[in-house]
Amino acid sequence: MSLLRQAEKCAAIGVGTASLTATAMRAVLVGATTAGMGLLARAAWGLPTALGAAPAAIRRVAEGSPRYVDGAFQNTLPSTLVGPTSVPALLTEMLTRGRDGLPTGAVPLRVPRHPAVADQLAVTWYGHSSALVEIDGRRVLVDPVWSDRVSPSPLIGPKRLHPTPTPLEALPPLDAVLISHDHYDHLDLATVRALSRRERVPFVVPLGVGAHLRAWGVPDEQVIELDWGGQARVRELTLTCTEARHFSGRMFTRNSTLWASWVIAGPQHGVFFGGDSGYTPAFAEIGARFGPFNLTLLPIGAYHSQWPDMHMTPEEAVRAHGDLGGGLLVPVHWATFRLAFHGWSEPVHRLMAAADRDGEARVAVPVPGERFPVTTPPTQDWWTPLT
Repeated sequence: MSLLRQAEKCAAIGVGTASLTATAMRAVLVGATTAGMGLLARAAWGLPTALGAAPAAIRRVAEGSPRYVDGAFQNTLPSTLVGPTSVPALLTEMLTRGRDGLPTGAVPLRVPRHPAVADQLAVTWYGHSSALVEIDGRRVLVDPVWSDRVSPSPLIGPKRLHPTPTPLEALPPLDAVLISHDHYDHLDLATVRALSRRERVPFVVPLGVGAHLRAWGVPDEQVIELDWGGQARVRELTLTCTEARHFSGRMFTRNSTLWASWVIAGPQHGVFFGGDSGYTPAFAEIGARFGPFNLTLLPIGAYHSQWPDMHMTPEEAVRAHGDLGGGLLVPVHWATFRLAFHGWSEPVHRLMAAADRDGEARVAVPVPGERFPVTTPPTQDWWTPLT
């Protein structure tokens, strides 16, 4: 196996692509020879820009938060992260997984057709955590990632398992862009720049993430940064930054920026976007304060026993949906990037089984690119043939 391929596999481990991409980059640096310097240069092309803002620029915003302690944001509950002693076992698992985590054929896609006027309640899932929410006649794009790799490098890091269903230029006019946190599979440099050039849409982000956007040329007046509990008014919508159980970091430093889930509330409907989170009792508190929700978008993939608090299992997603008082659950954070060691369709199979046991949870699993009104969700099983 080539050194580059080993680095790519290392970067694909799903406990935060940022920290393990750093491991991959170090592996390339250590193993580079004179003959490989050209390849190394290509792998590192644009790296400083992709890393984001300087620490001092982030600190200026972060220091005002009660969650920012000793130079880092903290989860409410103590949370397990992968430590150095776990790395050998994870590397062994990575090198022996074969085709686990890959679909057996081409993932089907839909080319969404958006109406001229946004619906009262509809959603389009583009893959992974990227989705367009239509609520009370407004459109909110969440965690948009259109790049081929979720990495600071164009050559190293998890690569798409299916193309983007539609180009960014084909998106309808937006009212807001929501970002959950700064990991590469949720905050993408190229996508942010393209959206910023396209229209003067506000980017609503957790504390510190705005520094990345400003470093990439997004005008300050387009950036709204919030702490947990903070709110922003965008036209008729109220966007509330709510708690999540996760971490942040785009390379060597963890937790310098905040991570969040989001409540999207219109005059008639409510939507909850979970971002990236382990299970937390905060979901019940959010449901009691802001729910019930007509729609929840909750992560179901990239779980592992080595990081039990960072990513929900499918069963925990069903539990969180109940805590939130959710109406329809649309799973995200699966199918598009290989970020852990479980099978490609395992998350959705486990999700459907858990929903059946629950007896009350309603689940819709769209094909990437599929747009549908929440009142008429899709019912087809398109993933089993790819298992």
